[in-house]
Amino acid sequence: MNAVEIQGVSQRYGSMTVLHDLNLTLGEGEVLGLFGHNGAGKTTSMKLILGLLQASEGQVRVLGRDPRTTDVRRQMGYLPENVTFYPQLTGRETLRHFARLKSTPLGQVDDLLEQVGLAHAADRRVKTYSKGMRQRLGLAQAVLGQPRLLLLDEPTVGLDPIATQELYLLIDRLRQGGTSVILCSHVLPGVESHINRAAILAKGRLQAVGSLGQLRAEAGLPVRIRASGIGSSEHWRQRWSDAGHSARALSETSIEVVAVNGHKLVLLRELLGEGEPEDIEIHQPSLEDLYRYYMERAGDVRTQEGRA
Repeated sequence: MNAVEIQGVSQRYGSMTVLHDLNLTLGEGEVLGLFGHNGAGKTTSMKLILGLLQASEGQVRVLGRDPRTTDVRRQMGYLPENVTFYPQLTGRETLRHFARLKSTPLGQVDDLLEQVGLAHAADRRVKTYSKGMRQRLGLAQAVLGQPRLLLLDEPTVGLDPIATQELYLLIDRLRQGGTSVILCSHVLPGVESHINRAAILAKGRLQAVGSLGQLRAEAGLPVRIRASGIGSSEHWRQRWSDAGHSARALSETSIEVVAVNGHKLVLLRELLGEGEPEDIEIHQPSLEDLYRYYMERAGDVRTQEGRA
């Protein structure tokens, strides 16, 4: 059974259609990255999964049932982009409050505060917390009760690099324990190694969905090969340029060449057989490269700051 099944869903607000015939699934224990510009339909999709909206057309099933049922909602965790708590409560009191609402053992509270790095501030009032600390508290609230489905909307907002890495490690542990996760983030580079598949939305339509390997194969974006310690980089640049490849010298003994149309192995054999390089780096198209490709294909290119 899939954790989430969205079949033929369209969503309208009056005369405006914000989702067009969306089909999307999330397997058990899978992490899906949901990406798109502001207004692409991500928030609407999450509200449908949470049972806060009813689809204008199509069907949404969560854990095999209607997401609006109380039993299903109790098995979900949600971290919104902007978390708000009662400012006069302490961090521990806040989590204990949510634990009671979720019928979760109170014994989890202290463990979670420790996991998200808030044990030292557990008895401070939330109004004294920084934005990053409130975000950590929101994450602890979301994973109370070990939910079967976890929805995270921009979870790294306000987190420093160390806290961000700890967040992703926590997601990895939840996935290994069988929790299914949908992760929305505009900080694309840090997400790549922690998702199983990516879904890219633009203008309310699903542009692509699949593993990074599948999306790379579909997009056909080039691989960049960088070699250092090869002698004369100008010799190699001229040689590859004459052969129709895009190459540029990085230094007197380092070069970068773009491998397209299956030429990666050919270029590597030439380098290893004749260049005797000291080091070779192979740069696959990143998630950010893929995002830009599908946005351009959809005719909707936004700046990095506009992604959400």
